[in-house]
Amino acid sequence: MEFRRDSNGIALLKKGQKGLVRAIFSRLGLIVLLLAVQVGLLFFLFFRFETFLPHALGGTALFTAVMVLYLLNRPIDPTAKITWLIVIMLLPVFGALLFLFTQSEVGHRAVKERLARLTEQTRDSIPQSARAMESLEREDPGAAALARYIRRSGCFPVFDDTRVTFFPMGEDKWERMLRELEEAREFIFLEYFIVDEGLMWGKVLEILARKAAQGVDVRVIYDGTCEFSTLPHDYPKRLRKLGIRCKIFAPISPFVSTHYNYRDHRKILVIDGHTAFTGGVNLADEYINHVVKFGHWKDVAVMLKGGAARSFTLMFLQMWAIDEKEPEFDRFLTAPLLPGDRARGWVLPYGDCPLDNDKVGERVYMDILNRARRYVHIMSPYLILDGEMETALKFAAERGVDVELILPGVPDKAAPYSLAKTHYASLLASGVKIYEYTPGFVHAKLFVSDDREGVVGTINLDYRSLYHHFECAAWLYRVECLGEMEADFQKTKEKCRKVTAEGLKKEKLWLRALGFVLKAVAPLM
Repeated sequence: MEFRRDSNGIALLKKGQKGLVRAIFSRLGLIVLLLAVQVGLLFFLFFRFETFLPHALGGTALFTAVMVLYLLNRPIDPTAKITWLIVIMLLPVFGALLFLFTQSEVGHRAVKERLARLTEQTRDSIPQSARAMESLEREDPGAAALARYIRRSGCFPVFDDTRVTFFPMGEDKWERMLRELEEAREFIFLEYFIVDEGLMWGKVLEILARKAAQGVDVRVIYDGTCEFSTLPHDYPKRLRKLGIRCKIFAPISPFVSTHYNYRDHRKILVIDGHTAFTGGVNLADEYINHVVKFGHWKDVAVMLKGGAARSFTLMFLQMWAIDEKEPEFDRFLTAPLLPGDRARGWVLPYGDCPLDNDKVGERVYMDILNRARRYVHIMSPYLILDGEMETALKFAAERGVDVELILPGVPDKAAPYSLAKTHYASLLASGVKIYEYTPGFVHAKLFVSDDREGVVGTINLDYRSLYHHFECAAWLYRVECLGEMEADFQKTKEKCRKVTAEGLKKEKLWLRALGFVLKAVAPLM
């Protein structure tokens, strides 16, 4: 298949951008119409069903009381319970039926069971090095305890043989990944939340097509929401013509399903099992500031070279194997590593699955906050916190830890921006320092603490990432690039405005009102 090229010579596969008319009359338009019809039908049935209930106020009150007691005894997040209580008390029947529908696992039960089997099947696929674990235990028993917890949730060993390179901008990651892709000999795995044609993806795609023609096993996974915004539904077929195997996670279909609530938000690139990339950077031009959407785009990423790359290989293969009858694991997890000097520090890549009971992403962040002695510095694009996470941030600050947050100065969406503002006053009162990046949008997901540990990955400080998305990250302890991460935080802070209690009083009224209203449904967003 020959590439189409735009006026700048960028490789393209799709036929231009989708206009409104084309979107309406496309397959996607038909699917959206069918989904709308089903949602309308559900609303109609819910409200019609309500007419058969006793009209007496006492009957409604009794029904509401039963549902409230049922909710209070359900093992769900306390903040989410409050939201559902509000919904059910305002709309008893409709709210109850909506809650039961969301809890029914319609549409994702099979995926949940399949992932559980794959996790169990591969739990010991990457053995834990006794040397690495014992040396971490001697260095810091608290850090070793965190490593044991992460391994409990899946096959996530800690490594002491992995070199880490930190990239303070998406442009830096992109330039390096192009060079590393050219060195691929056996396989290339990419798993990204967003893929959009343009300069960034075009350059990557040309290398992938050339490598596939050379016999390299090239595979791509991207999230189904791309079909709404960036790619046509037949894009996997077009990639296959280039020799690239491609799958869409949770593609949009004409059936209402709770599966749509769980998205693949991970960003993973693995090359030959010895090199891996992760971080906040998707494969679209705004992430390298080639196009401007919300001012200057600030993001970060890391590259791992060594044994820890195998963990990202396994994460990708588990997602790939969801619909495979005979999944392949062993031959990719035993690929030889590059020779080199032994790296300093410990590296532990991990994933977070929304379909199990382990909220790994949130608990890693909270553990860092609870063990911090001097500082915890954080970058996140969103701040929509549950009670536990907010308490952890406040408690760290109240016991004398310098807790600082860098958030966007130019938001990408009004709703999450207004919700973030609802946490400011409480955090500031406890001594948490908050800064907003004036040049534009911060998309980085970064924790760095006490010059000794940090996290770079895809996990935002919001309900979507902490509860509803498939996520990934790398926990780093005593690695050399931690100093660079802290230096980047300080450099970024120089371009920020500091949030103060006095300044909050001057916020736009509509923004404060929006956050005030949305606070009631924040866990559902």
